[in-house]
Amino acid sequence: MTKDLIFDFTVNEENNTVSVQREFPANLETVWDAWTKAGILDQWWAPQPWRAQTKHFNFSEGGMWLYAMIGPENEKHWSKAEYDKIKEKRFISWSDAFCDEDGKENPEMPHSFWTIIFSEENGHGMVDVTVQYESSADMEGQLNMGFKEGFTMGLDNLEEMLKEKDPQF
Repeated sequence: MTKDLIFDFTVNEENNTVSVQREFPANLETVWDAWTKAGILDQWWAPQPWRAQTKHFNFSEGGMWLYAMIGPENEKHWSKAEYDKIKEKRFISWSDAFCDEDGKENPEMPHSFWTIIFSEENGHGMVDVTVQYESSADMEGQLNMGFKEGFTMGLDNLEEMLKEKDPQF
């Protein structure tokens, strides 16, 4: 991560949330596209050496993103995001769950609700992500599975991808 760009990862144990604020070296439209187009999401979402592969993508309120995180041994872990609210270039919220390759949720794994607020400051795209968990046990489980490290690596992937796209940053 470029040291001049904003990055903050905060865990709030009182309300079972993880908050992430991240600045990217690209304008709002480019950052929005990176979060809302399957072909671009697949390029950065997974922490290396893993990769993301979308099976189904319907970016609309009530739509779903069904994808696999594919590991170095070709193992697949499926997840889905069911889009709740979308305000073009401003806001996305979704319910997140682990599932099988057909989107059937795994009730033994934690669910979460994501809110992402997009903005632009001095030509840089900003995202404010809040992940709300149903319980402290769910949040702790995700953190213990490496959520902070994995999500940070994914965001770093996005930053690098954006720098390659526009070397002026």
